[in-house]
Parts: sequence; structure tokens; C-alpha cells
Amino acid sequence: MKKLSLLAIATLLGACQSIQPAAKSSLDGEVFYLQRIALPPNATLSVSLQDVSLADAPAVVLDEQTGPVKGQVPLPFQLSYDPAQVQPGHRYSVSARIEVDGKLMYITTDQHAVQLDGSDPQSLKVRVHAVR
Repeated sequence: MKKLSLLAIATLLGACQSIQPAAKSSLDGEVFYLQRIALPPNATLSVSLQDVSLADAPAVVLDEQTGPVKGQVPLPFQLSYDPAQVQPGHRYSVSARIEVDGKLMYITTDQHAVQLDGSDPQSLKVRVHAVR
């Protein structure tokens, strides 16, 4: 009976060791704007990777990076995603925004499409425009 229990436990432990976490891929890039204006120290940057396939539904966010701005433009970012979530025929895009005290200052106005098949440039250049 003990041998059978030990054998069952050894089999379960072996199965657990063979399970590997899903490999993550990432998109690296920089957010920039053309105005020669410094950002205040309390500015925050949000960059997101989204599935924008459905025109009549909100975009599905695959990853988002949000935090205080460190330094001035260009502002680096890194977005991670699970390649298993990438679906053939779907459209993916990167968007960015810069806020100061909760007030929107800069946002992407152009679509920054990505393929998520390994052919995307590293580093992505994402331009944001001033909000008037």
C-alpha cells in the first residue's frame, strides 16, 4: 500500500514538473511628441496593447503599462503578451496617453498597428499629440 502511494505521488510530482509556464513575448518602444515642452514631474504615462478587431465593441486590453514619467521624451515602455492569445485575423494596436493630475495632456491619434508575429520593429515609435 505504501509503495502504491509513493508511486502515485512520484507520478504526480513528475507531471507537475513537466508543466511549463506559457512563454511571454514583449513589445518594446518609445512614446514621443514633437513639441519642445518639458513634462512636469507629476506626469503619468499609460501605454496599452489592445485587440481592436471588433468595431462595435470595446477593445480588449492584452497588457498595459501605467506609471509616473521618469525623465523626458522619448519615454520607454515594454508591453508583454502571451502569444497563445494572439488570434489569426485579429487586429492589434498600441495606444498611449500622458496625463498630469488626471488631466489628459497627450494622446495617440493615429493607429499604431502591430502584427504580434515577431515581425514588429523593436523599438516601436509611438507618437502622441497635444490635447487642446
